[in-house]
Amino acid sequence: MTAARARPRAPIRPVRVVIVVAAAVVIGIGLLALARTVQPQRTSPVYDPPVLAGQQLWGACAGGFYARRGNSIVLTSSGHCATEGTVAYDADGKTVRGVFGPVALEATCPHPGHTCSPSDMNFLVVAPDRIPWGFLNQVDLGTAGYRIVARDARPLACADIEIGDPVEINGRDVYRSGTVAEKGEYLHAEDGTYFPCMVAARIQVAAGDSGGAVLVRGIPAGVTSRSFDGLLGFTPLAEGMAHLGLELCNTPDCGLARP
Repeated sequence: MTAARARPRAPIRPVRVVIVVAAAVVIGIGLLALARTVQPQRTSPVYDPPVLAGQQLWGACAGGFYARRGNSIVLTSSGHCATEGTVAYDADGKTVRGVFGPVALEATCPHPGHTCSPSDMNFLVVAPDRIPWGFLNQVDLGTAGYRIVARDARPLACADIEIGDPVEINGRDVYRSGTVAEKGEYLHAEDGTYFPCMVAARIQVAAGDSGGAVLVRGIPAGVTSRSFDGLLGFTPLAEGMAHLGLELCNTPDCGLARP
């Protein structure tokens, strides 16, 4: 998918109206100018194998949250990052991290020229030797440390997210925080995918953030998906996970016995 062409600046419309902003682009592909900011040094440990939830996953995309699909451990990412069957490798270019599964897409779409998706999501089926057992309920936010997914946590849906809610992301291993600015439908002629819910937040994003974990009020909430004039657009987590048959990991081993 190519990035949307820039258009004259327009305001974000109210809830229940299509989000209209300038230059809504696919973050994993569209190149944005983003000033480098000085980041504090990391103080939290890196496990072996590492927790990739919240970290860079593969190519220009980040990892979201660990989940179960049957007896398999998977890691959510973005549907525009990789096609089904794509193999992801570690930085050494040799060690297999896993294989990407299907994209969350509806069988039919009422909008001509578009596909319909509940959330901009796919997942990586994690290779058995790259599963960080004991830490599957953690999200690595780099310099901001780890976030523990509470045992009673459930992924947030669109209706659970409110304007003004605090938001955190860590794509490209650059920790950022902000607040929810708006949410609504996402339908643009320049973009071939329709989402029933897109949330805009006051956080700068750039190429490589796509697929990353979005925490709202400290709860797993979304998938980094689009840029609105350089600011974050994310789709809700619950709808995508339900479509793909995923169960959020909220215990260290995600309810499975270690091999």
